[in-house]
Amino acid sequence: MKKVAFVTGASGDIGRACAIQLANDGYSVAVGFNSDEASANELSAQLKGCGHEAITVACDVCSGPGITAAVSLICKELGSIDVLVNNAGIADIRLFTDNSFEDIQRMINTDLIGAMELSRQVLPDMIRKKSGCIINISSVWGEKGASCEVAYSAAKAGLIGFTKALAREAAPSGIRVNCISCGFIDTKMNGELSQSDRQAVIDEIAACRAGTPQDIANTVSFLADARSDYINGQVIRVDGCWI
Repeated sequence: MKKVAFVTGASGDIGRACAIQLANDGYSVAVGFNSDEASANELSAQLKGCGHEAITVACDVCSGPGITAAVSLICKELGSIDVLVNNAGIADIRLFTDNSFEDIQRMINTDLIGAMELSRQVLPDMIRKKSGCIINISSVWGEKGASCEVAYSAAKAGLIGFTKALAREAAPSGIRVNCISCGFIDTKMNGELSQSDRQAVIDEIAACRAGTPQDIANTVSFLADARSDYINGQVIRVDGCWI
């Protein structure tokens, strides 16, 4: 039986690249989405058309019951989850004082608590099998902090701390938990920047280019593979030597 990978937020650019890469690596893939069902269905159809096993799974990471339903569906249709990619997330650029309590709560729930709850729910099967891999998608702002992205930076920093702590707790059970710290990645989200603002960021990157979703997918592929079996509790920065 094929191993099973669940990628949350797979209707977005990074999640899509990760889902495709893991399918090409031989995984059965659960394509997670929250609001963009059309894109998720299109991706699942594409993967099936290439001979891969894939299903579309609705998963609002801010909802405990929603997470439970998603995990149950995956286990029923594909089998227990071997690789969890906690990619779902939101971003918001504004002064911290312009955030409401609800804005902050939504950011933390989506970018941190959702990943924690999903991990909590898939861990029992991983512990039973004495194997499993959890990959959290964070950001360089979780390491450095960003003006006008304070809540986002806090959530991503929390994801890094969560990664390190859970790795220590789960390692004796044969489970690896790692984190990817993404730099400036060429996605629709960053596509909202003006050309001049975009170029100003790229000018600060030693690699002289924005990262691509495939750069992140390649790192996910490596961390999910047996080649990285002794890599655990780590934050892998993929940023073209930006910070």
